[in-house]
Amino acid sequence: MTPAELSAAIRRCLVEAVESREPAVGSLAVDDVPADVRVERPRSREHGDWATNVALQLGKRAGVAPRDLATALAARLGAVDGVERVDVAGPGFLNVVLAASAAGELARTVVEAGAAYGTSDTRAGTCINLEFISANPTGPVHLGGARWGAVGDALARVLAATGAEVVREYYFNDHGAQIDRFARSLLARAHGRPAPEDGYGGAYVGDIADRVVADASARGEDLLAMPEDAAQEVFRRDGVALMFDEVKRDLHDFGVDFDVWFHEDSLHASGAVDAAVEHLKASGSLYEADGAWWLRSTDHGDDKDRVVIKSDGQPAYIAGDLAYLRDKRARGADLCIYMLGADHHGYISRLKAAAAAFGDDPAVVEVLIGQMVNLVRDGQPVRMSKRNGTVVSLEDLVEAVGVDAARYSLSRSSVDSTIDIDLDVLTRRTNENPVFYVQYAHARTCGVARNAEAAGVRREDGFDPSLLTHPTESAVLAALGEHPRVVEQAAELREPHRVARHLEVLAGAFHKWYDECRVTPIGEAPVEDVHRTRLWLAEAVRTVLASGLGLLGVSAPERM
Repeated sequence: MTPAELSAAIRRCLVEAVESREPAVGSLAVDDVPADVRVERPRSREHGDWATNVALQLGKRAGVAPRDLATALAARLGAVDGVERVDVAGPGFLNVVLAASAAGELARTVVEAGAAYGTSDTRAGTCINLEFISANPTGPVHLGGARWGAVGDALARVLAATGAEVVREYYFNDHGAQIDRFARSLLARAHGRPAPEDGYGGAYVGDIADRVVADASARGEDLLAMPEDAAQEVFRRDGVALMFDEVKRDLHDFGVDFDVWFHEDSLHASGAVDAAVEHLKASGSLYEADGAWWLRSTDHGDDKDRVVIKSDGQPAYIAGDLAYLRDKRARGADLCIYMLGADHHGYISRLKAAAAAFGDDPAVVEVLIGQMVNLVRDGQPVRMSKRNGTVVSLEDLVEAVGVDAARYSLSRSSVDSTIDIDLDVLTRRTNENPVFYVQYAHARTCGVARNAEAAGVRREDGFDPSLLTHPTESAVLAALGEHPRVVEQAAELREPHRVARHLEVLAGAFHKWYDECRVTPIGEAPVEDVHRTRLWLAEAVRTVLASGLGLLGVSAPERM
């Protein structure tokens, strides 16, 4: 019996009690019964396999003592197949003990479902535009962008696992003053001058400048002899393209690919910004004051109105944001999730106000704010990058620890917390290294399968779930049962780190089981049903570990 099946059984018992008008349900109506009854693992296994506080939740609404409601529910639930015992605890908690065969049956359920175990269709029919990283094309992807790359791609996978259609999108900021500074920096380096005071440093600027000059020479152009205004435009066009190609390549090597690479400049060139502004003027969402046009964003919860068209007639940065949101919605996005850096808190109310100005529910916009990443080696912060000046890049991190360790370490913590990544820990093959700990558990499950095959133990020859009674087996089954709920919560709360933390719990339970229980017989001992049944359990663990690592974009090695 899976947690979802137990939840459904508890709900059925509640509905039946209401329909039978048992005194213990008081004034409760069928509509009051939650669609999803929450069941959880009790902290102490002595209290049972699963617990629910549904009677406490409904007691006040029903006008009855929660314990009386729990007692009536326990009587019905105790008669359900697969339930061995139901105890009422405290003011109305229900502790459920499953029959050994029902608990162990979960192993077969997981194996037969395969990669589909833990997936759902709860978000089927919803198109989610997930925009993440979106760094300016003026340098390599830095650590903050790397964190968004790992978390964003993992979130996209988690949302897709719950049925959503997810569009991964990168907003390419190729319009505005930063691009001008980048072009001037390239021009200066090509002429052997230091970067402008407001420009970009780092060896990568010189590398790109040299490539632009070489490419121009191959076309028969001498950029260094060209008037600097004209040369700067070439550096702008070709340098940005080269930088962007490098960003794409680094992200692809990191396992992060996008469905849409959206160019900010296209909003201005296509007239989309002008069209959005005129639409908002016509609807009364913009007003004119002091020679500028302002968005009535305070009407929708922003802390102040925002200038959209400045007094000199030029669009402010938010003008592009307005046109971009309108474009996303026109392309079919039901929900637009923006993943932004720690300095973008003001964008939450601003973008929601933009949605409301276009007549949308502000809830069509969600903004996730990510905090900083610090690298540590030998107990000291790592601050310098040989190629990128003072910026530590994605490339630097991957070079130090590899893609798997980088992705896992960046995605295993809540994005609203600053994290320290210890490079020493991530390069060790020990249990201190969380990605090694989980991957090694997966490799061990594969080793169990290989050893079983060599010893003549075949899953197909038998499965008796009632034999999975060892305490470590109960712990493994409990962790397996939690997987669907963890994936759903990760999607609902936009927190893929929940998957990583759960994998560590499952890996820990499996490592203990591996140390205490045998799958293959020792010496000349006969192959018994318990050996075959345990092989099902090991395969169930392998299935969930592989699926969970896949949701994080991390490999599941068969040998380590």
